[in-house]
Amino acid sequence: MLPYLYYPDAAGALEFLIKAFGFSEIEAVRDEDGNVWTAQLSTGDGVVLIGPEMAEFGTRSVVDPAWATSRTFVYVDDVDIHCERARAAGATITTDLIDHGPNRIYIASDCGGQQWIFATPIA
Repeated sequence: MLPYLYYPDAAGALEFLIKAFGFSEIEAVRDEDGNVWTAQLSTGDGVVLIGPEMAEFGTRSVVDPAWATSRTFVYVDDVDIHCERARAAGATITTDLIDHGPNRIYIASDCGGQQWIFATPIA
């Protein structure tokens, strides 16, 4: 299963996700102007797809980033270091680092208002 997230500026989102959250670009389809039409990114074993909002396909980016209709949950090696990287790159930290059940987590919104939960299991 691969989540597909939509952004008003998919090229900007691609750059942001790499810089702020440490994702790696697998593949991106761009037009002659550099606009990203679809891209695959990875982190650890996980893969996410991103693309631009397109009315003709019934897709749009986040309307109100204060509310989540979904959050993508991602395990990382060191959530504390990951959080500081994301904060430094301009991610909005909506829930700061906390121990929550079996994991240490934080929740962040990206440049397009998509919400992410990053976690490391508590040893």
